[in-house]
Amino acid sequence: MRRLVVVAAVAAAVAGAFAYVNAASPPWYERLRYPLAYQQIVRGHARHYRLDPALLAAVIYQESKFRPDVRSSSGAVGLMQLLPATAKGIAIHTEINVRYGAWYLRHLLDRYGNEETALAAYNAGQKNVDRWIREGGGIRFTETRDYVRRVEHLKQIYRDAYGHELGLT
Repeated sequence: MRRLVVVAAVAAAVAGAFAYVNAASPPWYERLRYPLAYQQIVRGHARHYRLDPALLAAVIYQESKFRPDVRSSSGAVGLMQLLPATAKGIAIHTEINVRYGAWYLRHLLDRYGNEETALAAYNAGQKNVDRWIREGGGIRFTETRDYVRRVEHLKQIYRDAYGHELGLT
């Protein structure tokens, strides 16, 4: 009986510590949950295309979780999940995939003038976003609204957890 009480107390303490760390989300914990790979590529292309490197890292994490061999059901490939037709078949190479994705993200930011709309276009396509703008509405797809919120959240995580590595500090 005494042993069960001790085990229960330890389990409660561990659960409490985990809940605290999960709620506080210190940078060391976020680094465990949200890895940053290809730092040089991310930083270099973010600088070249005038992108926030935390935003670029967030898009990559959301699209592929930094796994270069991921392929979506629609055929998008690579870290930034580019459709081969968009990237002319070379999107499977990690560095080129990020280069094309960074260029495309910069293009969308320049075209739409704000991050939310650019991210919506990255996810749902420019034709959908152009139609939503023409019709005077916001993002119409729940999946796209969730995508934009998630990337913005991830951007802050990458900024807090990897600011130094991304050249932000």
